[in-house]
Amino acid sequence: MSHLIALGLNHQTAPVSLRERVAFSEQTLPAILAALRGLPGVEEVALLSTCNRTEIYALTGGDGDALVDWLAAHPQDGAGSARTPLALHDYLYRHADGDAVRHLFRVATGLDSLVLGEPQILGQVKQAWAAAREAGTLGNRLDRLFQHAFVTAKRARTDTRIGANPVSVASAAVRMAEETFARPSDSSILLIGAGETIELTALHLVQAKAKRLLFANRTLAHAQELASRHGGVALPLTELERHLAEADIVFSATAARDPILYKPQVAAALKQRRHRPMLLLDLAVPRDIAPDVAELADVFLYTVDDLERVIEDNRRSRREAADAAEAIVDLQVARFVETLNASAHHGPLKQLRAHGEAARDETLAKAQQMLAAGQDPAAVLQQLAHTLTNRLLHAPTTALREAAINGDIDLMRAAERMFPHGTPPHTRLSEALDRQLHPDRDDDTDPAPQA
Repeated sequence: MSHLIALGLNHQTAPVSLRERVAFSEQTLPAILAALRGLPGVEEVALLSTCNRTEIYALTGGDGDALVDWLAAHPQDGAGSARTPLALHDYLYRHADGDAVRHLFRVATGLDSLVLGEPQILGQVKQAWAAAREAGTLGNRLDRLFQHAFVTAKRARTDTRIGANPVSVASAAVRMAEETFARPSDSSILLIGAGETIELTALHLVQAKAKRLLFANRTLAHAQELASRHGGVALPLTELERHLAEADIVFSATAARDPILYKPQVAAALKQRRHRPMLLLDLAVPRDIAPDVAELADVFLYTVDDLERVIEDNRRSRREAADAAEAIVDLQVARFVETLNASAHHGPLKQLRAHGEAARDETLAKAQQMLAAGQDPAAVLQQLAHTLTNRLLHAPTTALREAAINGDIDLMRAAERMFPHGTPPHTRLSEALDRQLHPDRDDDTDPAPQA
């Protein structure tokens, strides 16, 4: 029997130094999904990889150990190749069936995020779903699971205030900057990257009346677009070192596998600045700024894990709304699990219908042959009705006969509910069983099997 499995690690269970080792870029997803789908017992699979979590959702005949082993054996480095297997077991969480459903619904709703109720996660879940569909690793059950997660998230945001005045990682980072020595209104600020996080950061910096914005990106055109929208100067990434000393504050959020800034670069910038302090906020996973940069005097380096204090204030203010959202999640989980349980019993119904349709087609074909041979239509119809009745009722009457002999009361009572209305159920059933137990009696209605 197959089970829904959700497993992974996030900001609550693993440090950024480990999360970045199992963070997968959008470009690598097709190959990663194909590899996961090829593992023993895996029938369907999707992968969600963000700066705060890496999670695998799968329909599998096993317990998920193969998925865990694969994840541990494929840590990422700058070249995307494998390194020494990771010791993940102390950091992983694993959920099955209904608990896996609840986990995904909470993730999509923002209830499991670093920033409670943050809106970006729903888009990231949708991207994971779309990537799995594109890669052909998403079947009916996982597809329905994700679709229901989207409905649940939308309902939670519509019916509660979980999404009111959202606080993102970007806004939390800007708030942290405002509470330090380097206030945005008095600072030159360098933003590295051109994705959604940098876009949001720029919006919050404009609202904070930032003194000067510099946008650096590998693709200069993207940096120019940001500079045009938010008012600033665009730089190609190749000129980063040349302008780094101008920055009082640096925000970085790229998708690079290797750091963008290393200790020697920052040390050189500090020397040019005559050691005026620099505030560096690394919002990327994998990290954009080498960890040993924090060893430099006059440098204050923060990562996404350091935003917890700012985030906690937001979490307290949203707890009431979160409780209401949790209730919605619980209701939607119950409905989805009920649907899954019902669909699990569709197999016998499909078999019954297929049996009936096969009997119909075969009997009809024989009747058409008889008519084509010139036989009396009335006799052909009589033969068709008699044969079809026997074919359809042979299996259930055989089962009822065995139930009477073995004392299978449950099956006998279930059969009572299936007879047409009219004759009292107990009379119909007792007569039917009596005929099956005494087949030697003369009864034209006995549906004996046909050869």
